[in-house]
Amino acid sequence: MKKIIIITFVIAVSLVACNGGGSKEEKKEAGTEEKKEGADPSDNPDYQAGLAVVAKSDCLTCHKVDEKITGPSYREVANKYASYSDTIVAHLAGKIINGGYGVWGEVPMTPHPAISKEDAEAAVKYILLLKN
Repeated sequence: MKKIIIITFVIAVSLVACNGGGSKEEKKEAGTEEKKEGADPSDNPDYQAGLAVVAKSDCLTCHKVDEKITGPSYREVANKYASYSDTIVAHLAGKIINGGYGVWGEVPMTPHPAISKEDAEAAVKYILLLKN
């Protein structure tokens, strides 16, 4: 019986000394960071605008969010270019409009000259939001 009381006392003192892992402010800040990291990208206006562009184009013929079809999945593209600077948006928008070859294999990306630069950039911003 004495062992149980001593063990309980040691555990209680340890919990009080550790203060539950940090102050309330530290926990609040950590919780905020977790929410930012795990935030739903569909709340982002760039997501909505880009999704609208993709939905009205023929992009989904060759690409899916998580599945490689003719071209890479959007998530593969997002993960590859996630660490690039902001200039990557204009570069990839140019690839959508002018087409491309060799980055993802032997099958070329067909050009889409009817898509405006603004719409192509919106699509790229949407895709980049899909990174893991």
